[in-house]
Amino acid sequence: MLRTILISLLLVAFHLHAKSPVYVALWFDTEDYIEPAADDAVLRIADDLTKVGVRATFKIVGEKARVLESRGRSDVIQALSKHDIGYHSNWHSVHPAPAEYLVNLDYLEGAGEFERREGPGVADIKRIFGRPPACYGQPGNSWGPQSNSALRKLGIPVYLDEGQQVGLHEQPFWYGGLLYVFNMGQNQFRADLNAGMEDLAANQRFDEAARRLSSNGGGVISIYYHPTEFVTSEFWDAVNFKHGANPPREAWIRPHRRTAKDSERCFGVLKRFVEHMKANSSVQFVTATDLLRIYQRPLTRVSDRKAAAESLLRGIVFAEVQGQMQSPADMLLVLLNIEPAIVDGPTARGTTTYKRASIPASAWAKTVADAADFIRRNHRLPSEAFVGADTLSLPDFAATLADSALHPAKEARIRRGNIQFESYFATDPHKSFDWIIHPEGFDGAHLLDLGRLQGWTLKPAVLAQ
Repeated sequence: MLRTILISLLLVAFHLHAKSPVYVALWFDTEDYIEPAADDAVLRIADDLTKVGVRATFKIVGEKARVLESRGRSDVIQALSKHDIGYHSNWHSVHPAPAEYLVNLDYLEGAGEFERREGPGVADIKRIFGRPPACYGQPGNSWGPQSNSALRKLGIPVYLDEGQQVGLHEQPFWYGGLLYVFNMGQNQFRADLNAGMEDLAANQRFDEAARRLSSNGGGVISIYYHPTEFVTSEFWDAVNFKHGANPPREAWIRPHRRTAKDSERCFGVLKRFVEHMKANSSVQFVTATDLLRIYQRPLTRVSDRKAAAESLLRGIVFAEVQGQMQSPADMLLVLLNIEPAIVDGPTARGTTTYKRASIPASAWAKTVADAADFIRRNHRLPSEAFVGADTLSLPDFAATLADSALHPAKEARIRRGNIQFESYFATDPHKSFDWIIHPEGFDGAHLLDLGRLQGWTLKPAVLAQ
């Protein structure tokens, strides 16, 4: 009997020890620069979290930071500085919003335009808070894939937001060289500020999510608010910039205020929700900066060309190679003998004009060398590879390259690439960009097309051991 009890206790202890960590990313889109009471809401939230030992991520609009500075709110700036600072666009809802100015641009031109428009806001965040922002997230559903390249250039490594345009298993992923916490599905929720004094349903949902993630290898729960929600009953931008409206600054109106009593109740809802989450010993709160620490870095060296080739022939999608998660771009670089590097995907859908069933070895060697040189020089994948005056689309080039690595011969057989990563992208160009600020009927089809092309860089993020 004693032996049975001891074994049972050991099994319970092992089970408890084997539970994987659950991380809570708590973040605030700090954007309302019209209503001054929103400044006090930021101060209250930042101070309340500091008192309970929780660091959050505050994604701040450039103009919000400048307004805090001009209003002399050094108290707010100091309180925020105890947390992680992110970037939430320069002007948020003043038109054109990011998707609006990106929708008619190609990938490279759009990256340049994003940097031109958003670079000054990033610089102001760095100047006012004394450090560069750790992450970026788009205003509303105003997403564009061209931002990835620009954000890397601006030194911002994490994309922290919510949206439907791209997602991977409701957990963080690498995309365009950035760590994305995005489209988190059932792992993104919050306590309802209008549910009374405490949202017990949210507590229960959190407990269920924490148990589910802990028993399945661990993961992240994403929770976000807007400080302005705690002091206003309508959004500052919806009353000014709805459906493309762009009134001059002197005509901006303030959103409707909550009563002081109602605001106090809202702060209490958040406080009780945070305390509930914090009481779970298996849960850790993390910031955008922390996320880079808890996830493995995206560049990993693998030498198994055979495994990479076999994977690309089965389908062009991320896969595990030598125990390392690899994107299609990663595997292509392995086959081309290029050192691991962050590269962008192609900028267009290339076409295959080459008609023969195979390519002579000498011509194939030139094609491969030319493609590798393109990648090394441009830090992106080519849309197509040249065979003399003819071309292979990038998928067909990758599949042919994989086949030639597995079956060296006097001629390289043409193989057709099977793109599989596109299933992780939205297909509805209206629903995925539905935001009250965008003009009615805004169509993001071009942005989704460009986003799918960057799917060559897509792969799950793996928690560090």
